[in-house]
Amino acid sequence: MKLNKADGERRAAVIERNLTLELVRVTERAAVAAAGWRGKGDEKAADAAATSAMRAELDRVQISGKVVIGEGEEGEVDELYIGENVGAGGGPEIDIAVDPLEGTTLCAKNQPDSICVLAVAERGGLLNVARDLYMHKIAIGAGYASDLVHIDRTATENVTALAGAKGVPLSEITACVLDRPRHASLIEELRTAGVAVKLISDGDIAGVIHAVNTEDTGIDIYLGSGGAPEGVLAAAALRCIGGQMQGKLIFDSAEKRERGTRMGITDFNRIYDVSELAAGDVLFTATGVTDGSMLQGIRLRRDYIQTSTIVMRSWSQTVRWITARHAR
Repeated sequence: MKLNKADGERRAAVIERNLTLELVRVTERAAVAAAGWRGKGDEKAADAAATSAMRAELDRVQISGKVVIGEGEEGEVDELYIGENVGAGGGPEIDIAVDPLEGTTLCAKNQPDSICVLAVAERGGLLNVARDLYMHKIAIGAGYASDLVHIDRTATENVTALAGAKGVPLSEITACVLDRPRHASLIEELRTAGVAVKLISDGDIAGVIHAVNTEDTGIDIYLGSGGAPEGVLAAAALRCIGGQMQGKLIFDSAEKRERGTRMGITDFNRIYDVSELAAGDVLFTATGVTDGSMLQGIRLRRDYIQTSTIVMRSWSQTVRWITARHAR
């Protein structure tokens, strides 16, 4: 009997190991399609290419999948809409969260860290959130007390607690924050506290992952608000590699609160931890479109195309980097 190692429970893994490479091919194909639009200034075309390629490849995989986080609502988009059934059937019933091209602007400008992302979980394992919903987020690495940082505390309180736990001065803490006007006061507060701030223009899935891989990235904490779907996808990755994250959905209008009610949310101030955002058996895969700190971008060669992918499983807590050459 296979056990879910991530949860420490004696329960069978839903997502079998032989699906891993099949799902890697999904993000590989999306990344190759998007790569044709690198540096061409057309975000919509790049996203559309990645979406169509991802959708086509998903239908080759022996799964009974349902998109719970997609490109939009049914009727708003033609492919990978929320509620769409995907897969060739005959396999496990799983929920799917996609970001066919995270960092569309990064791809259009040929800047670092544009990636194609897919997460799957056993049915009911992923929090269902609308595409245009935002979320407050905080993330740190593993090995700290569960209450060390909290999303409702000030940034200064959180980085001070983290520095104390690490036994270093605040000047040696680096925080990752999306470079947005809404974060101006947060950035000022962090710098006033003496913390170094790494600003990213897009791509907060990678930002959260970087914050829990401190030894490799030098980033200690992720702070700020960003897309709620990206928050769920980041949590799926953390279920596989460890680390702490809290998310709090932002319902800043009557229309969003009404939509939240339709989604079954009754507490608009609820704080979600990693296992509430992405529960059970989870697999996460991402392929680089442009070069970045986590993945290499697509390499277009005369006779082959080279891809760089990271794939993680919560059941086994394994992380694999896959470099593949595809004959042209």
